[in-house]
Amino acid sequence: MPILKHAKKKLRQDKKRTIQNKKMKAVFKKLVKTATEDKKPASVSRAFSALDKAVKKNILNKNKASRMKASLAKHAISNKPSKTADQNKAETKPKKAAKPAKAVKATKKKTTSTKKNTK
Repeated sequence: MPILKHAKKKLRQDKKRTIQNKKMKAVFKKLVKTATEDKKPASVSRAFSALDKAVKKNILNKNKASRMKASLAKHAISNKPSKTADQNKAETKPKKAAKPAKAVKATKKKTTSTKKNTK
């Protein structure tokens, strides 16, 4: 136990901060878990926000948060329903007629001699 007055105060502050940090950590862990299970854009967005707040409060390292966000985004993208063939046909635009290719001119290399005839 601390003896000095400032050390006692520091201990009180640390206890409060520890409780707040644990709450914040529990919140972002819960949101990340639900986002990985649901893979809905809204839940992923909430998880991103919680991760950013945890980084701001120095609970998480920014690189770890970025890694977690990338992982969540990857899972959310892979969960998107694939389009059926009918939907693809409806969305494709009519193709334009191809333009004729321009003729490429052949250029001759000019050969120059480095030696000069001096007589």
